[in-house]
Amino acid sequence: MKNILLLIFSLFLFNVHAQPSDIFEPLDIFDIEMVSDPQISPDGQRVVYVRNFKDIMTDGNRSNLWIINVDGSGNRPLTSGNSNNYAPRWSPDGTRLAYISSENGKPQVYMRWMDDGTTAKITNLQESPGQMNWSPDGKWIAMTMPVKEEQKKLNVLPAKPEGAKWADPPIYIDQVNYRGDGQGYLDVSFDQIYLLSAEGGTPRQITFDPHDHFSLNWTPDSKSIIYSSNNHPNWEFEPRNSEIHEIKIDDGAVRTLTTRYGPDYSPRVSPDGQWIAFLGADDNHQGYEVDKLYIMDRDGGNVQVLCDDLDRDIQNIKWSADSKNIVFQYDHHGKTYVAKTDLSSNRTQIAENIGGLSLGRPYSGGTYSLANNGSIAFTHSTPDHPADLAVTVDGTTSRLTHVNDDLLRYKTLGEVEEIWYRSSHDGRMIQGWIVKPPDFDPSKKYPLLLEIHGGPFTNYGSRFSAEVQLFASKGYVVLYTNPRGSTSYGEEFGNLIHHNYPGEDYDDLMSGVDEVIDKGYIDEDQLYVTGGSGGGVLTSWIIGKTDRFRAAVVAKPVINWYSFVLYSDGLGFFSKYWFPGKPWEHMEHYMSRSPISLVGNVTTPTMLLTGEEDWRTPISETEQYYAALKLEGVDCAMVRIPGASHGIAAKPSNLIAKVNSITSWFEEHKEDKEIKP
Repeated sequence: MKNILLLIFSLFLFNVHAQPSDIFEPLDIFDIEMVSDPQISPDGQRVVYVRNFKDIMTDGNRSNLWIINVDGSGNRPLTSGNSNNYAPRWSPDGTRLAYISSENGKPQVYMRWMDDGTTAKITNLQESPGQMNWSPDGKWIAMTMPVKEEQKKLNVLPAKPEGAKWADPPIYIDQVNYRGDGQGYLDVSFDQIYLLSAEGGTPRQITFDPHDHFSLNWTPDSKSIIYSSNNHPNWEFEPRNSEIHEIKIDDGAVRTLTTRYGPDYSPRVSPDGQWIAFLGADDNHQGYEVDKLYIMDRDGGNVQVLCDDLDRDIQNIKWSADSKNIVFQYDHHGKTYVAKTDLSSNRTQIAENIGGLSLGRPYSGGTYSLANNGSIAFTHSTPDHPADLAVTVDGTTSRLTHVNDDLLRYKTLGEVEEIWYRSSHDGRMIQGWIVKPPDFDPSKKYPLLLEIHGGPFTNYGSRFSAEVQLFASKGYVVLYTNPRGSTSYGEEFGNLIHHNYPGEDYDDLMSGVDEVIDKGYIDEDQLYVTGGSGGGVLTSWIIGKTDRFRAAVVAKPVINWYSFVLYSDGLGFFSKYWFPGKPWEHMEHYMSRSPISLVGNVTTPTMLLTGEEDWRTPISETEQYYAALKLEGVDCAMVRIPGASHGIAAKPSNLIAKVNSITSWFEEHKEDKEIKP
């Protein structure tokens, strides 16, 4: 283990002091920039976007606001410096821009007048503001903020003498969700709705019930806010059963508009006030349920589903200005699209390659905004660059920014090739991608690295991935795939792992390995495997079923489902949706799907890597597996990332440490350091 840590340290020092390289290297992570949250002006002429960058001196992620004309001219900053400026929102008439900034410490709401650039801080909040939404008349900004509830305390200590120093008093916990990944132990608090005057001042709280309120949207007359909330009595154990509500801003009267069992959220009122579009699903307690697009009358009646034939999760819905179409985004076969539908479900595609917001791995994501004239601005990504800004105007798409050209123009990235192959289990077609090292030579033999996505209900795709490119730059051919259970292939494909995970997704992955080997440029004695979260589950499952891999890195895994459902931050969710019931009622089922049950078969040298503050797949899972491997005499090591939650790579240096830890472990266990001729 000491040798590996020295190797990681030496790799980092080499990157600091080496001459510029023409391949992508770990320290380049600090130079990567990314566009997010593009907001097109109401008239469709300009776009304000968030430009994200990294501060190497503080190991932090920073962001500024930039503005550009839709023809690509006039690209310039609106804010600057090493603070965080984000969440820009145009006023309905396009004359002002509200945004959030941490330049004075705690995040506050700022206002910018777009004619002359005058900027003012218009709040002095004690809590961080959440979602912001302008009223159509431009007089108000609705937003959410957490409000703490009074917590019960135990009176178990007598009064201490003056000046005495005693231990902190006991902490009393009685809520179901008492801990959150990235947050630690939680105060009892709920996101409430506030109204902030567009002129600034003290926001006024308008909701008070002890539940979270989200997905705010105004009615066209600016008299009511439509929102989502799960305010059922058993909400902690039915976490997906949200409803859509209306609150009047003059008297606070609340009316519930939906009643079906399942998630109803993201309401959007049509500009003519006739309809409410929303997202949701009938909750059947499946592991994966496709969220569909619905419309209903303004009073909640006459609910209809649109685009029922799409069989893909619909997200990010917006009405056209004439109330005749709804614009939305969805994932299909590892790619993200924007489309529109009329109220008869006639669908037209508008844009593709939306994404690029996951810097580390090629996950789905991305967003767009819609102007009154139908133009859209969106985050655009392909395998050779993270999110840039693009627009679609009058049916023509243009990429407006190239924020990483100063870095990536001079780097040779690994070529990404899409493949489809048949699973050995049932012949289903599985999609994957091969990433080849820079200067790849098909006449040589290369080591193969299988990288497995988490979720498990998510997808990889044709998107930039810093981690995968770094693996390729080390000389590995990298394979990543979307095995059964992945999203973007429909509800039936996703639920092939319902109460069956891990299962035949193992066969999908191994068939992918065989497919790449058959291409003739892989050294079959140099196979490596890694994955995080759900990918960590599958990595530990794989090495319990085969000894084909020379080494493995199991990142933030679940290896014991029994302990996981009782210790993770989703107590009301996992046993209900991922398993047939509580662990003690289905002990055999839980253990038959737990990688720990196969630990007696493991001979593969294995490194475990997890954040010390991970409450999604707690580090106790890693520690159990490490102990089991040690008892079995397996060559193993455990890497703990101090201060890191489930998103290990949230800090730039942690992403570097993660990649270098993985490749260092693999290098330690290579049979031959040279690529075979």
